[in-house]
Amino acid sequence: MPYTLAQAVHSDLLIKKSRFIGCVQPVADRAQAQAIVQRLRAEHPAANHVCWALLAGGQSAAVDDGEPSGTAGRPMLDVLRHQQLEGALATVVRYFGGVKLGAGGLVRAYTDAIAQALLQAEKVERQAMACLQCSIPYALEGTLRREIAQAQAQLLAIEHASQVVATIELPASAAPAFIDRMNDLAQGRIGWIDIPELP
Repeated sequence: MPYTLAQAVHSDLLIKKSRFIGCVQPVADRAQAQAIVQRLRAEHPAANHVCWALLAGGQSAAVDDGEPSGTAGRPMLDVLRHQQLEGALATVVRYFGGVKLGAGGLVRAYTDAIAQALLQAEKVERQAMACLQCSIPYALEGTLRREIAQAQAQLLAIEHASQVVATIELPASAAPAFIDRMNDLAQGRIGWIDIPELP
């Protein structure tokens, strides 16, 4: 699943007097998703249901939160899958308006709430990232920082011990060329710590 979302987007639907407040947003994992759902429950204490669906790092969830089984979480999860999203949370807060929608009506309502939000969403292609760690002499720190900037990588951490130890994140596809370039520039004075398997 190659896409995630740039930021949270919302929808607000009124269907037979029931209000469906939909949201899709990027998340890292299940723990972050559950924290968002808890916050929604606190923000909407009068809501009848806070249903949600998650696709993140192999973790998926489809929660009906009191709606008839399979009428809320699963349809929302299907929308995320159909849109080829990963690292995404779909939530719908429902205020019941007194008119029952039936199973088919609920499936349509929850599907529509997420589909409407996704119409405004900016999808971004997911890129596999590699985390590299290396140790270099102090004299090469400036060179390393320049190469990191040129490679559009990110310096996650730097420690100054007997040598400079740097933790770098960059697209996995760019990592082999970055390693080769640093090996050339350092002329054997760079040590790589736990290089991940790269494509």
